[in-house]
Order: sequence, then C-alpha cells, then structure tokens
Amino acid sequence: MLSESMPSGPELTTPTGLTGYVLKMYPRFSETFIVSEILAREAEGERFAIFSLRPPVDPRFHPELARVAAPVLYIDRPAKPSALWSALRDAVEQQPALADGLTRALPELLAADVDDAVQSVILARAALDAGVTHLHAHFASMATTVARLSSLLTGIPYSFTAHAKDLFHEGVDPADIALKLTDAHHTITVSDFNFDYLTRLHPGAVQRLHRVYNGLELDRFPFRSAAVVSAAAGVAGGTPPLRIVAVGRLVEKKGFALLIEAAARLRDSGIALTVSLVGDGELRADLTARITRLNLQAEVRLLGSLPQNEVRAVLAAADVFVAPCVVGADGNADGLPTVILEAMALGVPCVASDVTGIPEVVRDGDTGVLCRSGSVDDLVRALLALTEPQFDVAGMTRRARHLVEEQFDSVRQARSLRALGSRAETAAASVTSRAVAGMVAS
Repeated sequence: MLSESMPSGPELTTPTGLTGYVLKMYPRFSETFIVSEILAREAEGERFAIFSLRPPVDPRFHPELARVAAPVLYIDRPAKPSALWSALRDAVEQQPALADGLTRALPELLAADVDDAVQSVILARAALDAGVTHLHAHFASMATTVARLSSLLTGIPYSFTAHAKDLFHEGVDPADIALKLTDAHHTITVSDFNFDYLTRLHPGAVQRLHRVYNGLELDRFPFRSAAVVSAAAGVAGGTPPLRIVAVGRLVEKKGFALLIEAAARLRDSGIALTVSLVGDGELRADLTARITRLNLQAEVRLLGSLPQNEVRAVLAAADVFVAPCVVGADGNADGLPTVILEAMALGVPCVASDVTGIPEVVRDGDTGVLCRSGSVDDLVRALLALTEPQFDVAGMTRRARHLVEEQFDSVRQARSLRALGSRAETAAASVTSRAVAGMVAS
C-alpha cells in the first residue's frame, strides 16, 4: 500500500508553480481540515489560488481563515443551458489556447450537467489566466467533476482527495469514481480503509493512489495529562459528573442517537454525567425529542455549531470524547473525523465506534476505547470502563498524543502533498514542452 509515499530519486523542492484548489464551497464552516491543509502547505512555501463553485452560505467563520494567503475566486453558475455556448465562445476568445482542448473535451462537456460544464469552462479560462500549473479538488464529487473537465480543456493535470460521503453514499456511481481515478495525475485519500476500498474499485490506479492523513497544527492543541477520568465513580451525589463531549453535524452517520440512549442508561444506573453535543443539522429536532422522551434535559445539551477555537475549549474541558459513528441507511459513513485527532492531541480519552478508518487511530485499549458500531451496550461498557480506577487513562492518552504527533502533524501532511505536487508540476511542464515542440515542428 502506498501510504504517504514519497517519490523516489533526488529530494524534491517546493513546487514553483501555482496550485488551484477547486472546492464546492469556500469557506465552509464544517470543513476546517481544508483550511488547516492550505495553511500547512503555505507555511512550506507553496502558492495557491482557491476556486469556489458556490458562494458561502454561513456567516460564521473560523479565526484561522484570516491566516490563509491564497486569493479566492468564485466561479459563476449559468442561468440557463445556452450559457455553455457563451462561456465557450468567451473563453476561446480570451484564451485561444483553449481551442485545441475544446476539441478533446466537447463530447464530455455536452454529456455533463450544464452547471458542471459551464463552470469547468470558466474555471479553465481562470486557471490559464492565473498561471495555474496543477488543479486539486477536495471530494470526488462535483469539485472533481469540474476539475477533471477543466483539465481536459487546458491540459493542466488534476488530482483530488477522496473522503467519505463522496465514496460510500448510495448515490455515488462507482464508474464515475473509476473514471476520475484513471484520468487524475494522482489521487489522495484520508485513511487506509479508503485506500483499500479504492484499490478494489480500480486496481489499475493503485500506483497513483496515496493515503495521506489529515493533519493538525499541533501547537493549537496543547496536551494535558489526564491521570483519571474526573468522575472516577461518577455516582450521583458524589464526585463531579462525567463530562462527555461529542462533535459533528447532527446527521445519522454521527450516531448521536446512540449516545443519548447510552446516557439514559448510565443515568439510570446511578452515574452522574453531562453530555455536550456540538454541531447542528437535519436531526436536531429528532434528537431534541429523544432527549425529552428520556427525560435527559438536565444532562444533555445541544450547543449548536461553534467556531473551532470554541470547539477546542469544549474538548479541553471534557473527561471523555465520544464518536459513536454508524453507517447510515443511505450507505453514508464517516471517513476518519478530524475532531477525534483533536481530542487525542489535547489528551482527552476517546471512545469511538469501529467504522471505516476510525480503528486506524482509536486502537482499542492502546490509544482509545473502540466499540461496535450501532451497539448501545458496547458504548455503555466502553464509557464505564474508563471510570474504573485500574484503567490506565494517563498511559492511553500519552500514547494517543504520540500517535497524533507521529502520523497526523500538518507539517508531515504538507510535505507529503508537496512531493505529490512536484510530480504534477513536472508532468505539466512536460506537456507544455511537447506542445511547444509540436508547434515549432509544424
């Protein structure tokens, strides 16, 4: 398996070109991992332009956004299908180099969704205008569709990062993913589980497929040693309540309904506890009704979405972080939630379910406590285990921090991505050289 593999041969320098990040929406409140990635790569000396296919819809932003140097360009969406022809005409007039690419790409543009086709033409022109040498998209869905079509038009190589919903949701077309894997200069995914899944889907792409974990800016997550969980017995009326925190969008795959059920069982068995759920989403009303039905209003709080600095403060004050993820009825599943890494970096004991890539970081009894996905019984047992006096919480959290430092440092991530970017830049230069040679020969 090519896990964070580096090109062989002489050491690669920082790419001198300009990488265009193609994103469905930027900034997006829930996608802090993209901001962290860009910041880490900029710190390594790389240059970027961000192309957003949709304007942001949430007025709340994380403070880290102010540190991103890359300019942001919002790609227009068509008002009607005929906009494709106008976009093509304008693009070729302004960038004659697109004429040859149009011959290659026209059949696929005509077969594509109109929005995707028009935005790919506008992106192609914008990328050439800006001097982009490599396009990189996040998520194997819309953003990669547009990046791939733009690559066909311009000859600029593209790559993409595959995450979770873009792979496992029932609406995903495996043939579409295979096509993108075939045409991409390289593909990145964020867990070994995903790597194995994509390798089975398209074995021919394995040499251009790389697992690169999401990274953390570790200085922002100072470790504090937890000798014991503060509610060692957690008995009502005795020690302070067991402070449980969970973070994520209020959607089925996060498994928060299971956590609420587990909280009711713990409460009924005499364990004093509080549960803070950070996030918002389509299941807020359902979860609120569940809390009321179980008479947990005093124990469970829905805090809504919070900026990253406030999430960090909530995590740091917790006794236990819980990620009770499940596979949704639509096939949707989490990949490897970055917030698990954040909790581990801070020294907060973690309980998580065995979904997709989570066991790669939450190693049962070593760096956290793992439970079976969908099992309330397992979740209750895991939480109770942490409160046992003999449980080595301090050792587990130290090992968890060490794992994050070794494998999930954003500096490490940036260097792996930089190496892959150098390969793409070399490929782009080779294509340009051949094109120029052909023009001279003719």
